[in-house]
Amino acid sequence: MTQVGKKLFTPITLLRTTLVPTIRWKSKLQHPSSPGSRFLEGSSMCSSWVVLAFCCLGQLCADQSMKPQIAAPQLATNNPTLTTVALEKPFCMFDSSLHPNKSYVIYLYAMKETASAISSQVTDNSGKPLDSTFQQTSGGQLGPYKAALFDVPNCASPPRFADVGDVNKVSDVLKRYLFRVGDDGTCLYDPNFLAVCNPPLAPDTTYRFKYVLLDSTEGIMKDQTLWSDPIKTRRVKLPLKIDTWPGRRSGDMIVITSILSVLVFLLLAGFLASVSSAAMGSKDSTAETRCMSQTIQQSEPRPQLSSE
Repeated sequence: MTQVGKKLFTPITLLRTTLVPTIRWKSKLQHPSSPGSRFLEGSSMCSSWVVLAFCCLGQLCADQSMKPQIAAPQLATNNPTLTTVALEKPFCMFDSSLHPNKSYVIYLYAMKETASAISSQVTDNSGKPLDSTFQQTSGGQLGPYKAALFDVPNCASPPRFADVGDVNKVSDVLKRYLFRVGDDGTCLYDPNFLAVCNPPLAPDTTYRFKYVLLDSTEGIMKDQTLWSDPIKTRRVKLPLKIDTWPGRRSGDMIVITSILSVLVFLLLAGFLASVSSAAMGSKDSTAETRCMSQTIQQSEPRPQLSSE
């Protein structure tokens, strides 16, 4: 990883600066042939291996913190999706590379894991970041493409995770803390779109991501992270393979299904009641009509036959 303006203490450097002078100083106190010197040499070698192990562990932790990280499940549920990946923004990653009176921006690059290591470079020979697009790299198949550009997150005032529970503040917190790769479904087909295009990712595909710190004044890269660990988007499920057993559904889905079932039952019962009421009304009206006709017939005077 290229770390411009950042000093990382490697295990070898730490051994040279701490253990070697100590061993030399202690060796002066004991004669080389004395038993104490042999004991000192053995303990020094043991100490050096212990320090080396701790240094390696520290280096791994430092390298891990300099990678783009996928968002925590508490902040981004269902992540990754079929076509998007939510990443944490690089808070406090590039503080040692920032200088006052200068302007900086963050570039986010994405590429498929199948891209070769030779094509994973994000700068040219002059140190300027590449402007490769999604179309030029076949969606990251041929190499990294620039997926986003945003301001450097303010390490002095990071978002408060306690605000995630506030409905009025959760949208702003997630926007400041997270970035969703693949969230723009229209930029590829808009001829007037001039900004950085962030089109949807491919389902069931593994990607890697990298943050780059750019000096806006000079137009060159000042620092960068390692490529992230492989992150795979979700696979499309075939309709025949979707599990419809209620026991595998969440509680919310069961409640919604129950409510819909009750509503359908009420609608059906109301429809049957209205049909039955209409049928009964028609029967009553028919019977009433017959009664009236019989009454009228009975009330009409019958003609009397004259006797001859």
